[in-house]
Amino acid sequence: MRKETIRYTSPLDALIAVAKTLSAFEQRYEMESEDFYDRYSRGALADDSAMVEWANYYRHYVELRRELEAILQNVA
Repeated sequence: MRKETIRYTSPLDALIAVAKTLSAFEQRYEMESEDFYDRYSRGALADDSAMVEWANYYRHYVELRRELEAILQNVA
């Protein structure tokens, strides 16, 4: 599998793109990303490539949200 690097113009653009990808996973597996990640972290789900990818997108989403929240707190 080839690693792909995607560059965004802002953390908000990145968050939107990652959220869209998470939404596709949620529809495909009929599970919210937060519930998925909780189960995945506890070892209750397989470690196939799709689950690993979903977990990575979810971690990225959480990190982007933290980054944006920090930016907004500094502005307010």
